[in-house]
Amino acid sequence: MSAPPPLLSCQALEAGYGASQVLFGVDLHIAAGEVVSLLGRNGMGKSTTIKTLVGAVRPTAGCVHFAGQPTTRLPSDAIARLGLAIVPEGRHVFPNLTVREHLVAFADNRSGLRDVWGLDRIYGVFPRLKERQNHLGHQLSGGEQQMLAIGRALSTNPRLLILDEATEGLAPVIREEIWRCLAGLKAAGQTILVVDKYVHRLMDLADRHVILERGRVVWQGDSQALRADRSLWAQYLAV
Repeated sequence: MSAPPPLLSCQALEAGYGASQVLFGVDLHIAAGEVVSLLGRNGMGKSTTIKTLVGAVRPTAGCVHFAGQPTTRLPSDAIARLGLAIVPEGRHVFPNLTVREHLVAFADNRSGLRDVWGLDRIYGVFPRLKERQNHLGHQLSGGEQQMLAIGRALSTNPRLLILDEATEGLAPVIREEIWRCLAGLKAAGQTILVVDKYVHRLMDLADRHVILERGRVVWQGDSQALRADRSLWAQYLAV
């Protein structure tokens, strides 16, 4: 029996900004229920890859398929309606909406899930959001805003959840809460693509890792292989 097609795949993807090319022939695939990390030093193309996958940057070559459909030329809102949600770097929380308004305004069972991410389920994962549900976005701490950004993405019931710099700038105790949340999402079968600098934590979370170097995929493999080959760390991940 042949394996089912990946939930998301891109082949020979090239993209950039104006005359500046950033991605050079990137290949990436993510199976349903899989957690994949995208690794590499700053400026190597991780955020551009994500922006291209979600339709915020138009590729100049290559193709992207998501949920069985070609999405290379689709606008970002159409891709989102197929069941892709992103927690962007910087969170992008609306300052004048309450926590509850964020979660209600974006709620949509796009993937037709039986066990939907409603308010009670999101509050169960992030009790702090329930405590702050009547607070405005600008009244939240950075960690609370990140929880809200994840909760807002989950409220769309996505097939694929993308997190760009998942724990960037957070206090250690809040980082641990986010890692626990992501582990719980994985256990529930959520498909995830995550970018983060804490490689040790990603090795505990992700099924596979993809390393970018100057806009090219230079290595991919599982956590055991990444943990065993320290030359990869020195060559591609060390600052």
